[in-house]
Amino acid sequence: MDEHDLFEHQTACGFYLRHNDGALALHMSTSPEHLQLMRAEVFKAVTGLGIGEETADAARLVASELVGNVVRLCGPWAPVVVQVARKGARVQVKVHDPVPDTWPVRSASAPNDAEAEAGRGLWILDVLAPGWVVEESPVGKQISCTLPALAAA
Repeated sequence: MDEHDLFEHQTACGFYLRHNDGALALHMSTSPEHLQLMRAEVFKAVTGLGIGEETADAARLVASELVGNVVRLCGPWAPVVVQVARKGARVQVKVHDPVPDTWPVRSASAPNDAEAEAGRGLWILDVLAPGWVVEESPVGKQISCTLPALAAA
């Protein structure tokens, strides 16, 4: 078994990762350790698709913001699913959480408010993935973000 095969499927307590044709599906409980692993895996999945690091950084930030919102909503160890896939000339990032009736709401603070300590996440989504969508899903809700796929240099 080579190193590539080892990363096709990774399982640990509260962390189940699956790569399939470059796409990533990650079922995890939110914890600091899992968030760190999720960020690394999202970056690795996007660059593994031949997509540039700029897009991989944006996908990692989008996933991190969305999962961070789940932690604020549900608390630590909340179950989430993170999916990353190439869709033509774009990268799609989806995050599923277990709370169907609480949808994201923008902070009253302006995105450039230097005094604000939080509340910039949805503004970040607007810049990196304009047109992001929230939908109910069988397990709660799903937020889908689509980013342009800039090719690797």
